[in-house]
Amino acid sequence: MSGRRRARAQFGAETDDDGRFVRQDSRFRDVVTADGSSGFPAEPGRYHLYVSLACPWAHRTIIVRRLKGLEDVISMSVVDPVRDERGWAFREGRGHGADPVNGFDFLSEAYLACDPSFSGRVTVPVLWDRQTGRIVNNESAEILRMLNAEFDAWGDAGLDLYPEDLREEIDAVNDGVYRDVNNGVYRAGFATTQEAYGEAFDVLFAALEGLDRRLSRRRYLLGERITEADWRLFTTLIRFDAVYVGHFKCNLRRISDHAALWPYLRDLYQVPGVAETVDFDHIKRHYYVTHDSINPTGIVPKGPALDLLQPHGRA
Repeated sequence: MSGRRRARAQFGAETDDDGRFVRQDSRFRDVVTADGSSGFPAEPGRYHLYVSLACPWAHRTIIVRRLKGLEDVISMSVVDPVRDERGWAFREGRGHGADPVNGFDFLSEAYLACDPSFSGRVTVPVLWDRQTGRIVNNESAEILRMLNAEFDAWGDAGLDLYPEDLREEIDAVNDGVYRDVNNGVYRAGFATTQEAYGEAFDVLFAALEGLDRRLSRRRYLLGERITEADWRLFTTLIRFDAVYVGHFKCNLRRISDHAALWPYLRDLYQVPGVAETVDFDHIKRHYYVTHDSINPTGIVPKGPALDLLQPHGRA
């Protein structure tokens, strides 16, 4: 460190010796399958999704649940966006409330009920199985795939966000977007050294410029069809100008400054049902109040003004 000042880590267990944020692996990785071969058969009313409207990882599952028409098949409850040292909590408030399935006060109780030795960070989303009384999965990318395909007997089977002919390309796009953008904003925001922050910052904006060029030549990431790759990127882009620019110091350019990314973001936001999944109050209060090492005053900014309903011109 050569005597240079180092910030206090928000998540010390996920910060390496050089001040870089290193995200933990998801703990629960079982899957629901349509044929039940996994031991967790797809059934209406059996599974429950614990989410935060503030969290981009949870948000992607909320969107797919909505688009696939699974609201009456998989129930869902929302945690308080303000998280303290006890973690995600079930409290009554606008857009969030008590746990209707287990009566938990904190989501950590679900983790400890399944693994009494769990000591990592409790994350959302969580897919819970009512029948066995345990967590099936807490990895958003895998829950996304289950929602897309395994409940088609009760949802919109005509919508496939991971079509077989595009899977190889989707996986490649997802890898880059996750590494450099989805997780990239966190690597910048949770860096505890200038060097770690600068490294993450440069990688993030190089990736955004590459995505902007890609989207200048096609409507969506894979062409003319919306895929899971678009929704995985969307949940970071929708938070970028409101949170990541200021709170995470990702301030080279806003998404609204990009020629292709800005209309692309509006295009996705205007897909029927999607706008209703976006809650900027939850988003801003979560980041600005919860991350006290970054924003110790807890003041939540009033802006920015984003006209997401402005015609996007990408049809």
